[in-house]
Amino acid sequence: MAEEDRPGGQQRVVLVTGPSGAGRITAIRALEDMRFEAIDNLPLALLPRLLNGEDEGRPLAVGVDMRTRGFTAAALIETAEALHADPRLDFTLLFLDCSEAALIRRFSETRRRHPLAPSEPLEAAIARERDLIAPVRERADIVIDTSELTPHELKAELGRWFGGGGAQGLAVSMQSFSFKRGVPRGLDMMFDVRFLRNPYWVAELRALDGRDPAVGQHIAADPRFAPFLERMADLLLFLLPAYREEGKAYLSVGIGCTGGRHRSVYLCETLANRLDQSGWSVSIRHRELER
Repeated sequence: MAEEDRPGGQQRVVLVTGPSGAGRITAIRALEDMRFEAIDNLPLALLPRLLNGEDEGRPLAVGVDMRTRGFTAAALIETAEALHADPRLDFTLLFLDCSEAALIRRFSETRRRHPLAPSEPLEAAIARERDLIAPVRERADIVIDTSELTPHELKAELGRWFGGGGAQGLAVSMQSFSFKRGVPRGLDMMFDVRFLRNPYWVAELRALDGRDPAVGQHIAADPRFAPFLERMADLLLFLLPAYREEGKAYLSVGIGCTGGRHRSVYLCETLANRLDQSGWSVSIRHRELER
């Protein structure tokens, strides 16, 4: 990253962590493809020394987990707090999360040994590691759940966060979802649009999704839609400059409905287009459509 591309001349640093098997190595490689200098399993004690060295003008991505020398949740949080407080750095703590079932499946498929498995069964090792690093997840700036993401999808998600923001200096991620499947992790803001007219109850629209013009016309015909959209857009356009001025680099917005295929998708697409026209960098993900 060129010096002029960094906010206030700061060096961008991303510390990548999470439970073993959640995708740290994939993430490090993806960030390396985005021109980050990537280092995996650097002992935590050496990280300050590395950052005090000569700045080569590139963003830095460092991966750490239970196998890293000197790793404890307390030590990692202490390191993250120190890096956040360093005025030379634009620092992000990225936590890759994953469900226990998905981790068990991944270790079984790859036949790799869990770092805690030599002393206990796989299921117990995964559960214990998750308990040990739970405080780190609570402290993370960005949490990405990789449970149902392929490596390609994880790379795409990282590209949305770290692939470079627009001139506004704040990248906005918008995600539609179904409340029945749970609220996505890591949201900064969330809107519930289940009060709008539901295309699911129209037979010819049920199999379509919110990107189809017919579905959009049905939702937009609800008299509550236009005023709600205007208020959402006004709120975000009011808040985004304030978040940017506070130094926030990323904002994750979730829009949920019952099934996550019609109303939330259409609102997500429509609102993202409105923000894009106003000059903001916006990425879109439709969680339920990706299933």
